[in-house]
Amino acid sequence: MSPAVTETRQVGFAGMDPPDRWPRPRSAPRPEALAAGVETLPRVGPAVQKRLAKLGLRTIGDLLAHRPRRYERPAEERAISDLIADEEAVVEGVVRAASSRRGRGRLKILTARITDGTGEIRATWFNQPWLEAQLKPGTRVRVRGKLNRFGFQVESYDLGEVTETADYAPVYPASEALAQKQLRALVGEALALARAEGDALPASLVVSEALPLRADALVALHRPRSPEEAEEGRRRLAFDELLVLQLALARRAQEREALVAEALPAAGELLQRYREVLPFTLTEAQERAIDEIDRDLAKTTPMQRLLQGDVGAGKTVVALATLLRAVEAGRQGALMAPTEVLAEQHFLTIEGICTELGIRVALLTSALGAREHANVRQLIASGDVQIAVGTHALIQKDVGFRDLAVAVVDEQHRFGVEQRSALAEGRSPHVLHMTATPIPRTLALTVYGDLQVSEITAPPADRKPIVTAWVSDDRSSEAYERLTHHLRDGRQAYVVCPLIEASETTVARAAEDEAERLRRVELKGFRVGCMHGRLKPAERRAVMQAFTAGEIDVLVATTVIEVGVDVPNATIMIVQEADRFGLAQLHQLRGRVGRGAEQSYCLLVSGPKEELTDVANERLEAMVATTDGFELAEKDLEIRGEGQLLGARQSGLSDLRFTRLRQDTDLLERAREAAADLADEGLLGDAVERLLDADHLGAS
Repeated sequence: MSPAVTETRQVGFAGMDPPDRWPRPRSAPRPEALAAGVETLPRVGPAVQKRLAKLGLRTIGDLLAHRPRRYERPAEERAISDLIADEEAVVEGVVRAASSRRGRGRLKILTARITDGTGEIRATWFNQPWLEAQLKPGTRVRVRGKLNRFGFQVESYDLGEVTETADYAPVYPASEALAQKQLRALVGEALALARAEGDALPASLVVSEALPLRADALVALHRPRSPEEAEEGRRRLAFDELLVLQLALARRAQEREALVAEALPAAGELLQRYREVLPFTLTEAQERAIDEIDRDLAKTTPMQRLLQGDVGAGKTVVALATLLRAVEAGRQGALMAPTEVLAEQHFLTIEGICTELGIRVALLTSALGAREHANVRQLIASGDVQIAVGTHALIQKDVGFRDLAVAVVDEQHRFGVEQRSALAEGRSPHVLHMTATPIPRTLALTVYGDLQVSEITAPPADRKPIVTAWVSDDRSSEAYERLTHHLRDGRQAYVVCPLIEASETTVARAAEDEAERLRRVELKGFRVGCMHGRLKPAERRAVMQAFTAGEIDVLVATTVIEVGVDVPNATIMIVQEADRFGLAQLHQLRGRVGRGAEQSYCLLVSGPKEELTDVANERLEAMVATTDGFELAEKDLEIRGEGQLLGARQSGLSDLRFTRLRQDTDLLERAREAAADLADEGLLGDAVERLLDADHLGAS
């Protein structure tokens, strides 16, 4: 009897049976590595993490997507004896001595004597006191900068390997608290994980479009050997995001096709009476926008239109005309604003006209007491309230409209996607999105897909352009002198501060401290009020009503007055520490003056130009150069990048980080064509999901 034969079957590679689980290939995408927080990188403690978060940089992936705003131009390396004033150059030498001192305000100045055998320079750094410990006598250092009458002002430096002073070194959107050197080092750490993301594009598309691999494109973007290499990397990354955007818009368009809204009858007697009670004639641009909206309301497809216009262009008048169309059809309208201040301002603006027209309007915010809140909800549910104005309180589950026909969402980019879509949940009203932060039309049409866009580009004819001046803080007394001239002429004024109250961690002017100081010093004898977001709604309303009634001469405020505040008698504004504000924010603030026929002024106060970042200087120069919001939007596009314009860092849109729409029209067309032939599945589908979950597209 022969012995039993035991059959051995190999499991796995080259075997008969597959293993329970195949090992993960080394080249497989590891998206979790890019989702890791920046605090997992070396030398990122809580303080640095907080500074990075202010730039919107919270994960490794965010660092990789932080596009350089420019690259250092090649600079000639020169001997100290050959340096020419105000001409950029690179110098290499040895430190002889270093010392630091305090400048004015929060400025810290570090000076090092550097020699190269042909001469000696006094190299100067601003606000980098920690560097003194590294600049010991005898240390070799390479510095890049310009010679001026104070010495050699350093723009970048290297102690060892040449990276910062190299040609084409990336220059990132940064902040005072986070130097370029630190950002470059962190992005360098993140680049080691560039391949972990994987490549969402099918290989056939990469070949047919002659694109570099995604990981190679990231390296080229952040560590280019030439401007051409950097641009090739950027365009590959831009193609990716435009492709994902087109796939997302296609998915949203399919979903919208299934929605049905009731068409509204043509405008009639109520709209005619509305025009008659207005104390002015509508502008041509307002009439055009109303015509475009009327055409949408006549359809059974729910309107999805973006109404954008500059500050003071008269969007609220158009919005009310849209809401009145719902009322005239025997149905309801809703106007939703992102803040209680803006909701209250809208309510006060439209209540008088609506009362004259015999229309019942109610304000619903979370600030109402429980009994009053319940009463307003009941009136909305019964249909007794024809137009409801409110904040996110309008979309709580316990708020039900009897018959909502039109919803207007103001400053819509400030809402989360859930908040915007909840207003229309279970219903399909016609929706008008409204924003006073102009978006260049090319960008609006691309990121909003088939959402229609109406523009009101010109303010009413009697408005004069606001005169804007930029002064350094050592001349702020002159700014207050000019302000008091206006007060003596019976006008009113705003003073804007970055914070509410001073704290030990910042020296930014605080609204409360500044109001108190002004009452004692520059504005002694005038009535000074203070307004900020921490005031209770009733207190805030009382301050605004007193200012509107002329009982307060000067309103010291934070950015709580950025939108919606309308006092025609206010003709001058001083913005303290203007370099701390974004360009769109500054333009919004400036729009609080110039709302009457009188000439108005906006005075921007900041530290000395040489102490500010390049971006801050560009912003303030742009504010002085123009009052046109659409022109400023284009400038913002140039300074901060397309994604950030719609507020990637400030307002929620984070999809367009690499695209330059004005020069990437060919890429956009190629992405549209490619999207038509692709399914949004796999890594591409994941990217589409992330975009729809994170941003505004769910509302359009």
